[in-house]
Amino acid sequence: MAKTDLYEAPDYYLLDELLTDEHKLIRASVRDWVKKELSPIIEDYAQRAEFPSQLLKGLAEIGAFGPTIPVEYGGAGLDYTSYGIIMQELERGDSGIRSTASVQGSLVMYPIYAYGSEEQRKKYLPKLASGEMMGCFGLTEPDHGSNPGGMTTNIKDAGDHYILNGAKMWISNSPFADIAVVWAKDEEGKIRGLVVERGMEGFTTPATHNKWSLRASATGELVFDHVKVPKENIFPNVIGIKGPLGCLNQARYGIAWGALGAAMDCYDTALRYAKEREQFGKPIGGFQLQQKKLAEMITEITKGQLMVWRLGNLKNENRATPAQISMAKRNSVETAITIAREARQMLGGMGITGEYPIMRHMMNLESVITYEGTHDIHLLITGMDVTGLDAFK
Repeated sequence: MAKTDLYEAPDYYLLDELLTDEHKLIRASVRDWVKKELSPIIEDYAQRAEFPSQLLKGLAEIGAFGPTIPVEYGGAGLDYTSYGIIMQELERGDSGIRSTASVQGSLVMYPIYAYGSEEQRKKYLPKLASGEMMGCFGLTEPDHGSNPGGMTTNIKDAGDHYILNGAKMWISNSPFADIAVVWAKDEEGKIRGLVVERGMEGFTTPATHNKWSLRASATGELVFDHVKVPKENIFPNVIGIKGPLGCLNQARYGIAWGALGAAMDCYDTALRYAKEREQFGKPIGGFQLQQKKLAEMITEITKGQLMVWRLGNLKNENRATPAQISMAKRNSVETAITIAREARQMLGGMGITGEYPIMRHMMNLESVITYEGTHDIHLLITGMDVTGLDAFK
């Protein structure tokens, strides 16, 4: 019997007063969907390490795929605060499900919209928005993670097409994706983006197994063995590392909101448990050390909420810098992972079971703290921004 999802979002500083009615309406519809469709099944799928593919249709219906993409291309034309709110509600349910939506919107639809031709936009974006087509993003390689500029995946000009060779790994959605947005070096060593379609000869997507994290998310590789890619599949409007980094900015922004959702779920679970669980003749929430944990959790969540709200405003005004986005991504994930660990302790032995979501969030966040720029790399981005000195080389 599936347990009822009793989640109530914390809002200690009354940030709801800063949201529009539309923002709240969007949040309510996504939250209701998570409670009805995701929460009852997610523990089972995570335990079995299986992706609940039946959720894709619903994710499209609630506008989780490319919500900021203009309406003419099938998106909802929403602002970035709305996008953040959607990601927060999804990750409150599960980081892996938020990852699925993040990849589709920020890493597949965004580059096609921002860097693609009008033909590419019309061909792919409406189907991606409706979930009829799913995508993935190929940047990370077996030997090049934090240093994407070192990639060896390459394209060679062969007349009316290119020949693509190489491999990418740790790719969310790859096992079931219909298309992949892939970054490769041309013969001059310049990084180019292109769309690779499932069915192209020599293109395979082996799944990654034995993960302790993001178990309800599909992860795999992209392998290119002399794949013929038509020239019209190349992005005409970007050359160089700024292409993939622009996509990562979009994804990192969504994670900054999303990871706080996981933190809020862990806090809400721990708070409810602390009021109900009795030891030594009273609820454990009445003991000083437990109150210290809860007080620190809500303080850090509140700081994070203020940060991403402000970042959303800057993003809406096209003023958010990559370094500001890095800071928020890193802060939100650190907040979430710390809160998950503290909440797990508060629940004692129950905290490690699938009866509660905390251990699943904790394991998921071990991936979130690494992907889209590791925790340490984001620290160095901030360091470089404030000192003007590059510690990467």
